[in-house]
Amino acid sequence: MDALDLARWQFGITTVYHFLFVPLTIGLGVFVAGLQTAWHRTGKEHYLKLTKFFGKLFLINFAMGVVTGIVQEFQFGMNWSEYSIFVGDVFGAPLALEALLAFFLESTFIGLWIFGWDRLPKRVHLATIWIAVIGSNLSAYFILAANAWMKHPVGYEVVDGKARMTDIWAVLTNDTALAQVPHVVAASFIVAGGFVLAICGYHLIKKTEGEWRSAMRGALVMTAIAGAVVAGTGDMSAQLLHTQQPMKLAAAEGLSETTDGAPFTIVPGVEVPKLLSLLAAHDPDATVKGTEDLQREFEAKFGPEDYTPNIPVVFWSFRLMQAFGMATVGLAALGLFLTRRRRQPPPWFNRMLLLALPLPWLAVIFGWLLSEIGRQPWTVMGELLTAASVSPGVTTAQVATSLAIFTVLYGALTIAEAVLLVRHVKRGPDKTVQIEEQREPVLMGY
Repeated sequence: MDALDLARWQFGITTVYHFLFVPLTIGLGVFVAGLQTAWHRTGKEHYLKLTKFFGKLFLINFAMGVVTGIVQEFQFGMNWSEYSIFVGDVFGAPLALEALLAFFLESTFIGLWIFGWDRLPKRVHLATIWIAVIGSNLSAYFILAANAWMKHPVGYEVVDGKARMTDIWAVLTNDTALAQVPHVVAASFIVAGGFVLAICGYHLIKKTEGEWRSAMRGALVMTAIAGAVVAGTGDMSAQLLHTQQPMKLAAAEGLSETTDGAPFTIVPGVEVPKLLSLLAAHDPDATVKGTEDLQREFEAKFGPEDYTPNIPVVFWSFRLMQAFGMATVGLAALGLFLTRRRRQPPPWFNRMLLLALPLPWLAVIFGWLLSEIGRQPWTVMGELLTAASVSPGVTTAQVATSLAIFTVLYGALTIAEAVLLVRHVKRGPDKTVQIEEQREPVLMGY
């Protein structure tokens, strides 16, 4: 492997590590805020216990996400300096908004939430967790808007070989971003829902005291609703791929030749006639371009190069994303049926929830692989090739060394988080939680 291949591996590995924590932070924050809201409205003790229990899990995961995210950003200067030079003027605005507005908002109010128990009025303390959650979702929006620009660059011009922003509003309201943001955020709710359901299933198997059914019902509802949003925004994304990234669409379907009324391949040898055209253009007879024709078009427009991504990886990533996501959402729908009318979930269903814990994570990871590998060989569609994005002075040995260090470091961090989460989950909620009216804060000692 040369420096480019190793740099791609390093960015892919560190991003997958980081993406283990981000979706859970986004979704679990909303779930914790919902539990605290339920306690605020009803005054029931079990909601407070669940808020503090899942709140600790949220904080462990949040801390690890911050650490891995900061390290990931170092790679832009280390391995991808040419990319950073090209996109810097465009990315400066959304990433500055993410750091100065969204992340600052999120981290500040998480701190107030942590230390505000019994120090802030109840309503003010409840507001802090909701503001922190809003901050985490804003952070996701700005980062995904920057990522969407790489797939569908808008609001810019190229001056002296660099992209210069001409319209920040066009960047932030890119139609690719408007489809991608709710898709990823909703997928994050599915990850958090699967996480909560597995914990509830575990404690119900162990017959631990507590209102685990109420937490399970909340997670089932969140997962089912998020599944509907993911399906809707996935349909929007398919239409955008048809017009903006036709090569990714063709690779995801393994479609080599341009076809009118293209079929959808479930697995090789099993096809649904005209379904791909229907999904891509809402027209069963629409033309979908194949990889071979697109390769010739791109060569004529951009010059000699292999413009076809790794088709087996993209093809199977798409199907595994769908399979794992649908399995998780289907399990949630089954759970809603089994727990209707205040019924307790049967033991076999609790075991299924525990075994299904990895499924939503696998779905989002394969979704990320589909999204990013499907764009290759471009880092910025139609403007900057991946081969031209790597730092020119970086050697293969240097990238290999940093790759090894990051892999070991991130592996250790992942194990550390898993140990912390498992210990806290096994311990369960605090047995005694004092429910007191949170007093007015004492300001500056007066």
